Amino acid sequence: MKHPDHIKGASRTEGDVNESPNRRAWREEALDDRTRAILDDDERHYIRQSLSTPCLNALTGCEGIYLTDVQGRRIMDFHGNSVHQVGYAHPRVIAAIKRQLDELSFCPRRYANQTAIDLAARLCGLAPGGPWKVLLTTGGSAAVGVAIKLARCATGRFKTVSMWDSFHGASLDAISIGGEALFRRGIGPLLPGAEHVPPPAPEGCPFIGAGVRVARNGVSRCGEGCALRCARYVEYVLEKEGDVAAVIAEPMRATTAVPPPPGYWEIVRKACDRHGALLVFDEIPTCMGRTGRMFCYEHFGAIPDILVIGKGLGGGVFPIAAVIARAELDVAPEKSLGHYTHEKNPVAAAAALATLDVIEQEGLLERTRQLGERALLRLKEMQTRHFLISDARGLGLLIGVELRRDGAKATEEADRMLYECLRRGLSFKVSDGNVLTLCPPLTITQSELDEALDILEDALAAVES
Repeated sequence: MKHPDHIKGASRTEGDVNESPNRRAWREEALDDRTRAILDDDERHYIRQSLSTPCLNALTGCEGIYLTDVQGRRIMDFHGNSVHQVGYAHPRVIAAIKRQLDELSFCPRRYANQTAIDLAARLCGLAPGGPWKVLLTTGGSAAVGVAIKLARCATGRFKTVSMWDSFHGASLDAISIGGEALFRRGIGPLLPGAEHVPPPAPEGCPFIGAGVRVARNGVSRCGEGCALRCARYVEYVLEKEGDVAAVIAEPMRATTAVPPPPGYWEIVRKACDRHGALLVFDEIPTCMGRTGRMFCYEHFGAIPDILVIGKGLGGGVFPIAAVIARAELDVAPEKSLGHYTHEKNPVAAAAALATLDVIEQEGLLERTRQLGERALLRLKEMQTRHFLISDARGLGLLIGVELRRDGAKATEEADRMLYECLRRGLSFKVSDGNVLTLCPPLTITQSELDEALDILEDALAAVES
């Protein structure tokens, strides 16, 4: 039976292709019998799903920026499922978890605990805007569901506007507002009232007008001088629908590292205000300093009504997510908006508090901005020597390297790049078929980052030859 990645026209936006000639060659060349036996055992016991199975490799350890596989190889992890902002097994995070386990390992939902309260207060104090209140969940998809329910309760409406090609989680409500065919196709009826609009497009913009800049290879892109028709179309939909509860979006497309054009979110924010819709930002993968600021929306001049965060909040150890909402939206005390068993888990909260301490006390925001700027300069310089690179973009240490050949997506070359880099000890995600998404831990050293970029350039030379 073929995996869903083989379905004709299946979207590659969210992740790598899990079966390809390059993957099979990697398995035969790089994995020993013991590792292959582990992978076979994994597939025997787990329900298969696209983007996750078959697994790539088997691990025995993780520390800092490195994964260690069964064969003892250390791999620089520039993927990390976006949870490893402070690296793996950060000593302060692990110590906080151990202390909390000794003090209070679990808190039933009917009780309060100081650690979870401290986390909520800390998050409310960190997010620009507000005043805020918080609900915690065990994962991003659940937090998105809470945000949808809260928007419905606060507005008395049920419709949403979100973007094609977006990702907001894999639960039924999250894929309803999400925009990727790979998650939506063939599932059956989704949430009613989930309207979709085109996103700010890195290519093929349907709103192209005078002033849109053109990249080296002739592909139109968002940028200064853009007419921002994509933002104005959001307002058009809000006006025509008339009863939208919320616009739900990633402030910056995480998997392809595409920032919106300047002014985009200011226009959408004003449109939401005019038409009575809430603005919900999904920062599950981009929070906790990934873009050089604690929250990604701080770059774009628009404050949301509801902010959803997760992934890196748990320090690369515990699953935890949060919904941060304007305090005046606390209007549904009679509704069970979340009601999750581990909603105020003190151990997860301790991990999150330690993560925030690391980010602040180790100066990771400024460090991320500096390293990201240096990495982009190096990649732009690489672009002058390597014809496959059509664009290098990003914010902080969320970087996308787009590959094209003769103006078309270089999907085969991107797949080859993944395995060429793995052979040299570097892992990353391939998004949209042709974007190498580079997301290292924010604790990475300059020498480690330089080494990773050296590996990337060596792999480019091998693939282009």
